[in-house]
Amino acid sequence: MNRTSDPTRAAPVFTAPDRAAVRAFRDAAVAVGAEVLHEPRVWPEYHPTYYGAFVRDPDGNNVEAVCHKPE
Repeated sequence: MNRTSDPTRAAPVFTAPDRAAVRAFRDAAVAVGAEVLHEPRVWPEYHPTYYGAFVRDPDGNNVEAVCHKPE
């Protein structure tokens, strides 16, 4: 698990098997009250096939789902 500069906050990253799972993660997170920080998209600044979504959960933790596979 990654840590932010605030030691009381976690920043977990979940590896998704495909891009559909990243989108499903975003939808499920919103359904339980998470704030969307970044919609699912390709993040080429990380690498060409880095597809991720970022949310803030109701406890204030930033949570990410990522797929490293091409579409």
